[in-house]
Amino acid sequence: MVSPENSKGTSEDKSADRSAPRAADGSLGEVNAVTSNLKPVVFIHTNERQIVGALVARHALQRNSRTPDAFEVRIIETHDFPFLAAREGQPFRRDGITRIWHNNDLQSFTPLRFIPPELMGYQGRALIIDPDIFAVADVCELLFRDMQGKAIVCRMRNGPKGKFGYYASSVMLLDCAKLRHWRCQEQFEELFSFKRDYMDWVSLKLEDPATIGRCEDEWNDFDRLTPQTKMLHNTRRMTQPWKTGLPIDFEPPDAFKPIPMYAWLMRFGRRFFGPNKLIGHYWRHPDANQEKLFFGLLRECMDQGIVTEAMLREEMSRNHVRHDAFQVLERTTPLAA
Repeated sequence: MVSPENSKGTSEDKSADRSAPRAADGSLGEVNAVTSNLKPVVFIHTNERQIVGALVARHALQRNSRTPDAFEVRIIETHDFPFLAAREGQPFRRDGITRIWHNNDLQSFTPLRFIPPELMGYQGRALIIDPDIFAVADVCELLFRDMQGKAIVCRMRNGPKGKFGYYASSVMLLDCAKLRHWRCQEQFEELFSFKRDYMDWVSLKLEDPATIGRCEDEWNDFDRLTPQTKMLHNTRRMTQPWKTGLPIDFEPPDAFKPIPMYAWLMRFGRRFFGPNKLIGHYWRHPDANQEKLFFGLLRECMDQGIVTEAMLREEMSRNHVRHDAFQVLERTTPLAA
């Protein structure tokens, strides 16, 4: 699952900043200082519901790199960006359908995919990943690759969305100097004046296609763990291994613009059965190896004090982590060193 040659670099900095530096008024301001020595930075964006996943993701990046000192990892959290919470309960457009912004939704962090260039002072190279993405190979292979003049390198979405040109922004390699038009707060605000559609934004439909390059799907492998996988993405929210059995705390999408009937069916189901009633609770992941990988990494985090027992129990009490997490940890065998 994790090859020995890719697992020598374990982080020694357990107290690394989890959030971006902030000015006194909570704005980005002058504190967007470029990171030290212009090292590439991997940004993991998250909210409180997925903080355990984010910490495990950071550990996976560092343990599986042969040269973990060649890059920095920063966890950025929604609570450090008050413009997100300021829009609580307000309508916005997603795939042409009006939705309500809930800052406590499982994926309320997604607008922060577009903030790394600002945090880097529009200099250097950054990688942005979701908090449910776990490296099983050396991320330096992606971080230091030739971007061939592109501003963004990522993969396409699966299924119909990929066929209609939707990119997966959950993993993006960014040349920050080429993304000066990314102004996260300003563009987030445009969602609520209906100048910008959320799905068009996060699927990179608003970017010039000539500025986007493709990476191998294995760098953002959607719920697939094979010998070729570089970074596993537990993208199907309802089967995330650390959530099994918990009540659903996210709203499924209402629409897919190229297929209008999809929107009608989703709205009908919500009105007839009620929000999340068709699903109810998170399901167990169908691939036991992906559960073993996550809990193997979590076990290492606990052994190293990255995640404490007290923290894990608190996250369990808040329904952010499955209630049998300690039992799963007990039966999880250590990952290959």
